[in-house]
Amino acid sequence: MIERLNQFTKAFSENAFWKKITRYARQAGLKTVYTALLLYFAYKRPETPTWAKNIALGALGYLISPLDWLPDLTPIFGYTDDIGVLGFGLIMIAGHVNDGVKEKARQQLQRWFGEYEETDLKEVDERI
Repeated sequence: MIERLNQFTKAFSENAFWKKITRYARQAGLKTVYTALLLYFAYKRPETPTWAKNIALGALGYLISPLDWLPDLTPIFGYTDDIGVLGFGLIMIAGHVNDGVKEKARQQLQRWFGEYEETDLKEVDERI
């Protein structure tokens, strides 16, 4: 799986990431967006090692790549594969997701989704 993620590191760009995530945040859902933001903010940390940054970039590159196993515009199932890839990436770099990363992700979620239940994020937080 890590080799597959490496194929998508070149697909990542910050501009494309923010464009996709802001455009499809509600459609993708709170947990998917939270997972993507955790990966992004962990990637941005100077302390995160290169191997972990590459995994984060690969997972985020997959999210924004038009070459998807399931097209994101497919109703109901469109983000299923993205959730799996993002979840795998997050588990692999979990040791580099600190409280500061979580806080930045939550602040961004609040901007996009308004008030939300913290318990909605519990499933994601339990993975890391």
